[in-house]
Amino acid sequence: MARVSGTNKKRILYAFMIICILIIALCFRLAWVQIVRGEEYTEKAVAQQTSDIPIEAKRGSITDRNGKVLASSATCYALWVYPEELKKTYKSDAKLDNLASKLAVILDEKSSTIKKDLTADQLLVRIAKGLEKNTADKIRKLDVYGLSVVEDTKRFYPMGNFASQLLGSVNDDGEGRTGIEGQFDEYLSGIAGRWIKNTDLQGNDISYGHEKYYGAEDGLNVVLTIDEILQHYAENAIAKGMKKTDAKRIMCLVMDVKTGDILAMATNPGFDPNEAALPVGKAARAAYKELSTKKQTEYLSQMWRNPIVSDVYEPGSTFKLITTASALESDVTSLNSSYYCNGSYKVPGTDVVLHCLGNHGSQTLKEAVGNSCNPVQMQLGVAMGIEKYYDYLNMFGITQQTGIDLQAESSAIVQDKDIIGRVELCTMSYGQGIAVTPIQLASAVASFGNDGILMKPRIVKKLTNSKGETVKTFDTEAVRKVVSSKTASDMRKIMEYVVSEGGGGSAKIAGYRIGGKTGTADKAENGEYKGNTYSSFIGMAPMDDPKFVCLVVVDSPQGMHYGSLTAAPIAKEFMENALPYMNISPSYSKSDSAEMKSKYAYVPNVTKKSLSDAIGILSGCGLEYEIVPEQSGNEDFTVVDQYPKKGKKIEKGGTVYLYRE
Repeated sequence: MARVSGTNKKRILYAFMIICILIIALCFRLAWVQIVRGEEYTEKAVAQQTSDIPIEAKRGSITDRNGKVLASSATCYALWVYPEELKKTYKSDAKLDNLASKLAVILDEKSSTIKKDLTADQLLVRIAKGLEKNTADKIRKLDVYGLSVVEDTKRFYPMGNFASQLLGSVNDDGEGRTGIEGQFDEYLSGIAGRWIKNTDLQGNDISYGHEKYYGAEDGLNVVLTIDEILQHYAENAIAKGMKKTDAKRIMCLVMDVKTGDILAMATNPGFDPNEAALPVGKAARAAYKELSTKKQTEYLSQMWRNPIVSDVYEPGSTFKLITTASALESDVTSLNSSYYCNGSYKVPGTDVVLHCLGNHGSQTLKEAVGNSCNPVQMQLGVAMGIEKYYDYLNMFGITQQTGIDLQAESSAIVQDKDIIGRVELCTMSYGQGIAVTPIQLASAVASFGNDGILMKPRIVKKLTNSKGETVKTFDTEAVRKVVSSKTASDMRKIMEYVVSEGGGGSAKIAGYRIGGKTGTADKAENGEYKGNTYSSFIGMAPMDDPKFVCLVVVDSPQGMHYGSLTAAPIAKEFMENALPYMNISPSYSKSDSAEMKSKYAYVPNVTKKSLSDAIGILSGCGLEYEIVPEQSGNEDFTVVDQYPKKGKKIEKGGTVYLYRE
């Protein structure tokens, strides 16, 4: 055997030492990876092999009191991408561009936007949601590793623009944004689930991998107090009113006087919750696109806002019902108390003279409310005094929120009683210088139909689970006894008189005993009165056994703006449909039957009354009117004469000429 030379021995020794050093270095490296960084790399490995797909809970439905679905969650699909896995298959930009283009065609999106998601530096990215089944099937046919189509849910409002401000809407993540959706999001949303499984780089299941499926817990259903049929009647009535008045906005609120249940709550214009981020109509959408981002946000916030609970307005003469009831309960007046109106009233202790829209002469309290006489209301306010009057405002719930289960309820704007004088007291007594929400006024007036008991407004009856079982109930709640049974009865008589013989005649319905009060008040805009008005009517029916109050508020009507011409006919339209639906049958007296069959009507006396009241009285008799001499503006005035005179028999639909100074 040949001997190894010294030089080779050294070479072998050096090689051996190098190998030993490498082995030692490898051991240190192995120790570094497995021990020092072991936990970190283990987490990375698990993360790479673990697919964690969220499973959205099915959002609960919103239904009316009879189970009619107003909002529900429909099955749809969502597209997710695993960018890291996708890159291993689509290594070049050209291939990614091609895939992005294919998806863009299917999803009707920009390919650049989709490519950004495909190449995002995230483990999992949602590309699209709310996809229809045929769209999902097209994506599956692409057979792309790294793309995952999973079942999802989408909020659906089957009636579109229906009770939109009440129902509200959800955002892109399915979270409640406004209305019932926002207020009861905690109950509606449920609890999301997860599907966790081990997969390889291509997304295939690993043979010995682990898999866990945590099912989603569906949200609860919200059962509202509104009646879908009554809501339709209200929506249709205000839609017709919008065409006739060309108003900026019309609101209608219907409340059960005995329970406080909201039976209908409608606002026009509304929006389609299915496309909540878009205005209704081509013109509105075009104008919206021209706005700045800030202005668009403000526009949407205003569009989603529920003005019936969130906005205040000066109620005008409808507030005279509150003043009159307070005075009756305070024993400073009675139904037959006598008053005299000469067209003005000098506020005691001041030099201020406030005027009436009519010149009513001698009248009882009931007639004064029917005539909407301001001086009588001022006398009632002065007789009660500031302290007592404010006590009743508090009793009627005017000085506090109603507590209805809806977002962003506003408080009334009431002047501090410690700083107001008699002039401010007088103007408040007839509904000026005070601003309330529609829900506050309706709740207060509803107490007259409930034996004087103020009820808390209720919008939700109960919550149910997916099996229809009741999980939680929301009971009716009596707030307090506001006025005595006698005062409540007297107020019902006054309200009925206003419709049967006073300025609320536009709401008269043959065979039914209807009560109510009209109102017209100047609208303050940015602290100034610019000529627009709030015209309103609050009605109650039937007066022999009241079931509901109906408040209609017309914001900025064009042309004639009196409540008797704008709001009362809308309320009548609603009640004509609602009363038969609620199984309330008409009852005709002999005189009613004869009047209905007759082609003629007897002209009522409207001399010395305000134009607004005269219009309502004539409308209740089926008669038209004409102003002489012709009026250029829309100012109210006192009718100084009429033709034909009181008691004359003319054909229904005939014209009565109203003379002004």
